[in-house]
Amino acid sequence: MTVNVGTADRAVRAILGVALLYVAFASGMLDATVWKWVAAAAGVVMLTVAAIRICPVYSLIGLKTCKTT
Repeated sequence: MTVNVGTADRAVRAILGVALLYVAFASGMLDATVWKWVAAAAGVVMLTVAAIRICPVYSLIGLKTCKTT
């Protein structure tokens, strides 16, 4: 698979991933366990995509936010 996540997109995903994990576990904002685990899973997915720079959804729709070289 080719890289399809650009630098700005990567930074936003990393920030959102950390924020979702914080909301899920550290803030106490989510008391319902289902929503806590949904937020945690979304945070992990965001951080994973930011780390590997490959978004499967972007690949499916043909979107690329990184510069082509």
